[in-house]
Amino acid sequence: MTRSVLVVAHLHHPEAVAATELAVRTLEEVGMRAVTEDEFEYGSPLEAVLVLGGDGTILRAAELARGSGAPLVGVNFGHVGFLAETEREQVDDVVRRVATGDYEVEERGTIEITVHRPGAPPVTDWALNEAAVEKSDRTRMVAVAIEVDGRPLSSFGCDGVIMSTSTGSTAHAFSAGGPVVWPDVDAMVLVPVSAHALFARPLVVGPQSVLAVEIVRRSSSAGLLCTDGHRRIDLPVGSRVEVRRGADPVRLARLSPAPFTDRLVSRFSLPVQGWRGWAGEHGVTT
Repeated sequence: MTRSVLVVAHLHHPEAVAATELAVRTLEEVGMRAVTEDEFEYGSPLEAVLVLGGDGTILRAAELARGSGAPLVGVNFGHVGFLAETEREQVDDVVRRVATGDYEVEERGTIEITVHRPGAPPVTDWALNEAAVEKSDRTRMVAVAIEVDGRPLSSFGCDGVIMSTSTGSTAHAFSAGGPVVWPDVDAMVLVPVSAHALFARPLVVGPQSVLAVEIVRRSSSAGLLCTDGHRRIDLPVGSRVEVRRGADPVRLARLSPAPFTDRLVSRFSLPVQGWRGWAGEHGVTT
């Protein structure tokens, strides 16, 4: 059976397009078949998914390959590229390592989303990063009620509410003031956005919890649900969004054993000058 690799690229990025052509040639050299997005049929067997782009492209690739079990390996052509494994100069090497299985697989938790809307059947979705309830009218706040494990916690007007995985804690939730959660922590994060309230702090809950956000009846504005930044569902007043831990993780191929701390420092260009490690171990007096 031919070994197939799905290639997903940011086709509006000239460098990513050139890198895609290189990746396809290298895959052919090592006896593997490159499958493009247009050729891919859901359910087709895949050995891996090669992603050439930023985090948005990786999220799109995760949606395409959902259920295949194939690990995603990202080559960063974006700005931050937090989910990417390596940089654009290493495309040829990445392909050859995928061909020889020279990588480890890391599983990242997902969330499952159920949307209840007045007069309509429930709608389900999923996300690797987050489900964000946003206001649909830019000139007005949306009034929401927050619930954790079937119990009301608070209600307030706001610009939105983000419910994220640990992986998504460094994305939209981080920009809204949420905590950074290490990816091996099995948790979910809820972050209110510009809430008009005395108590609207970010929350971190366990893997068995269920988060819910309702667009309350007193709201003068409807809402909008955005999952992983690109799938959207309208939320009329009276809608309810429930978020729980997903059953199916996303598998990421890891080419380097570098810890998550190093990834944070690299992606956010954090200042670490002056760090000496365990000073006593090196006989350093501080």
